[in-house]
Amino acid sequence: MAMDPIDNDYELLTLLELNDITFYYKDGYWVKFEAWRVRPSKHVPHGIRYSLTLHDGNNTRIIGYDNAHHSLPKSKNYKARKETWDHVHKKRKVHSYEFDSASQLIEDFWNTVYEYT
Repeated sequence: MAMDPIDNDYELLTLLELNDITFYYKDGYWVKFEAWRVRPSKHVPHGIRYSLTLHDGNNTRIIGYDNAHHSLPKSKNYKARKETWDHVHKKRKVHSYEFDSASQLIEDFWNTVYEYT
C-alpha cells in the first residue's frame, strides 16, 4: 500500500497536530489553530486546509491566515486569479500569502501576532 506523502512531511504533520489548539493571553487575546487534511487540488496543493487566527478580548478576529476560500478579487488590469487560496486577514484587509511550508506558515503567523499584541 502506498504511503500518503503527508506522512513523510513532518512540518505538515506538526501543523495537523496543532488542530483545535487554543492559546490564551493574560490581556484577553487568544490564538486558535485549525488544520485538517483535504484532497490536494489546484487551490490547496499541499492537501491541508488551515486557519490560524488571533482574536481580541471581544472575540473579534484581528489576524487570520487561512486557505478556506479565494481571497482577492480580479484586478481591473490583470484578469487572472491566484490559483491557490492562501491569504492573510489583517483586521479588515486581505492580503495574498505564498505558502512555502507549514513551518514557515507557523513562523509568519506568530511574527504577525507579535506585531499586534
